[in-house]
This record gives sequence, C-alpha cells and structure tokens, in this order.
Amino acid sequence: MKRLSGWDAMLLYGETPTVHMHTLKIAIIEIGDLGGRTFGVEEFRAVIGSRLHKLAPFGYQLVDIPWKFHRPMWRENCEVDLEYHIRPLTLPAPGGRRELDDAIGEIASTPLDRDHPLWEMYFVDGLADGRIAVVAKIHHALADGVASANLMAHGMDLQPGPDPEESAYIADPAPTRAQLARSAFRDHLRQIARVPATVRYTAAGINRVRRSSHKLSPELTRPFTPPPSFINHPLTSRRMFATASLALADIKETSKHLGVSINDLVLAISAGALRKLLLQYDGKADHPLLASVPMSFDFSKDRISGNFFTGVLMTIPVQHADPLERVRLAHEAAVLAKESNNLIGPELISRWSNYMPPVAAEVMFRRLDQKDGLSKMFNLNISNVPGPREHGRVGGALVTEIYSVGPLTAGSGINITVWSYVDEFNISVITDGATVADPHEITGAMLEEFVEIRRAAGLSVELSVIDKAMAQA
Repeated sequence: MKRLSGWDAMLLYGETPTVHMHTLKIAIIEIGDLGGRTFGVEEFRAVIGSRLHKLAPFGYQLVDIPWKFHRPMWRENCEVDLEYHIRPLTLPAPGGRRELDDAIGEIASTPLDRDHPLWEMYFVDGLADGRIAVVAKIHHALADGVASANLMAHGMDLQPGPDPEESAYIADPAPTRAQLARSAFRDHLRQIARVPATVRYTAAGINRVRRSSHKLSPELTRPFTPPPSFINHPLTSRRMFATASLALADIKETSKHLGVSINDLVLAISAGALRKLLLQYDGKADHPLLASVPMSFDFSKDRISGNFFTGVLMTIPVQHADPLERVRLAHEAAVLAKESNNLIGPELISRWSNYMPPVAAEVMFRRLDQKDGLSKMFNLNISNVPGPREHGRVGGALVTEIYSVGPLTAGSGINITVWSYVDEFNISVITDGATVADPHEITGAMLEEFVEIRRAAGLSVELSVIDKAMAQA
C-alpha cells in the first residue's frame, strides 16, 4: 500500500461527469515483419500479462479511507483482469488517421471505472497497411508525462525493468478498514512533522522573489483573469481527438535557425493556429491567451508513477499577425515564466496540496464545475514531452508512432500535446464536443503555421516526409 500524494489526489478530486482526468497514449504498431506469426488481442494480452512486473502502476487499485479521513491509497499488486482491461476494437474502412482519431475520441469520452485499476487498453485493428494501434487510457493520478514515458519505455523493453524471476507478479491481500484508519493516522502525524520544512520552502521562495532583480511574470500574479474565448465554456462529456505528424529534423532545424528551444517553437506554432481559430470562431484575436504548461521537477528514468510537475502559466501571443514576432514573444514569455517558477519554487503548490482535506477538495472542484463551468486560471493546456529516441517493440512488432494527450480541465475545451518519438514530432489535440466542429481544424492550422514560420524565416516550405507515419488526415 502507498498513499497518493496531494498532487496525485488533486487530479483525482478534479474529476466530474464532464471532466475526465485520464491521459491517452497511442502506439501504432507494424505487424508485417513477424514472419506470418499471429498477433491479435489474445497475444497482446499475453505480452502485457508477462510484463506486469515491469508495469507496476497497472496493478494499483484505488482504496478510499474510511470517512475520508485522509487521501486515498494505492493497493499495489492487486488482481488484474486482462479480459476487462484490454479490449478489441476494429476500425471502419479505410482505416486511416481520421478513422483512428474518431475512435480514440469515443474511447476518451467515458471515465475510468474506479472499481478497477485505473487504466484500459484498446487493441485496434483494421488500420491501413496491416498495422494495429494500441490505445492506452490511464488516469492522470497514476502518472504524469515523465512517468508515462518511462512506463511506456518499460513496456517496450527500452529501459531495463526488474528481473521477472525476482519480481513475479503476485496479488497482495486487500487491507482492512482498521489497517487503513491506522495508516491514515500515522501519515497525518508524519505530514504534520513536515509542516516546518514546507513553511521554510515557501519562505525561501518569497525571499528569492524579494531579492531578485527579475520581476515575476504578470501572468503568474493574476491567474484568475484569462481572456474570454471560444475555448472556454462549460464542457460536455463528449471528447473529439485529432493527430498530425511533422519531422523532428524539420523542427530542430527551425528552432536552431531562430535561436529558440523546441518548447518555444511548440508555443509559437500553437499561437499561430489558435489565432486562426480565434478569428474564425470569435471574430477577433486581440489579447494573448493564457496557457498552463506542465514542467516536471523529477526526471528520474526509473520513475513510472506519480505526479511531479507544476503547471506554469505562459502567455500565448495570438494578438500578433507576424509569425516571427509570435516566435519571439513566445520565447520571451517562456523564459519569464520559467524564471518566475524557479524563483517561487517549482514544488510550492505540490507541497501545499498535501494539506488539502479530501472532502473540502472534492466540494471545491464540484462547485467550480457547477458554478458556470468556466476556467478561472487559464485558457488551455499545452504540453511538450520528449519521448523515446529509439524504436520500441511489443511482442516483437515494431512501434512506428507514438501519440499522447492529457485531459481537458474544467472550463477549458482544448488540450494540445506534442510527443516526440525517434524522428517524429507528433501532435495530439483533444477537445470536448462543443468547442470546434472538427479538432482536425486545430492540427491542420498547426501544420500551416509551421510552414508559415519556416517561410518567414527563409527556410524551405517543403517539409520532410516521415516514412513510417500515417498519412495526414
């Protein structure tokens, strides 16, 4: 048994009937090189079953504490019903990117059942060129982006895991109510003992801010004023999904030429795409948007669960028509936001979240969702996660593409996530059912914006072809 951290629990408490707090990981797998060997859903279940000792979070069962006296716990090594968790799905013809994206939107539209470990996988056949897809739906309380990347690497044997002979998967017995209550009481005492360290951490951050010659990012000091936009409204429970791919070499060439980071370029590409959509849906784009950009403070390669990140608020300069000016402003906003985050202390919110009472947190999120459904913090989430740099295999089959996206948060109808994999720069977008007519409008606008940035920078607008990627929608 182990306790959810305060930050893990907040991601659990934030779930409502219209806010589903799961993430999606999608792997496209080429099975034509298996020498005629069958690889269907039963074979895939056997592969996952043989690797459960490496995929420990898949055996975590959520356990509530009596009277909600403390945060929930994970019961480790619980029974895992692979018939329930791994499900077959066949795409309609022609089995291209759009058909897969539509199916993933349907998968994302339902919450995970808390009576089971908080994950599902869909074994999707019917793709063009004889490929399959594996769509993993994992609750954010289980893992953040870094942990998910490590978990996926363990699953594809890209990182060494425990020796199976030393770590045979054996289910542990369920705890009794008395055991849960005693554990909660002891943890509360330990948590009280950590209050002085948390106060010192907070005070050190305040002192750094006072002594610094840099001013805090204004967006960090006024997080309750995101500008109104078509993105922000009460969410529906429906989810729609879209993907697109660029060559990582083109991205690196562009970022190097412009003297900005890849993350800066992600923000600038998003800014240009969102500007087009704001003009289309709102008729104006005269104010920068606020994005929450997750930044990890634990990059341990052996970490496969838990959440160790903070959402850093950054301005997205949609108000400027010049693509290179958007790149410059996105870079400046990112630098300022990172400096502000480091001054205050990246673990500040995470540490204090340990002291939020479960019942109070649940009531707070429920009221925020019911009041008017609008985000009081930011307009949207934008993430950039570096994935594996070498091709993985599952059951001997080559993984050709990986996509990932985080959840929508209350009142925010768009999440943009970029996940790089080997030589690919893969874009995923998730929306609810009321934000846009088609989420491919967003991915399409992002591809167009990248071309515009390269044109303005004097680079070739002929983009590299990614041999193993699906055709664009």
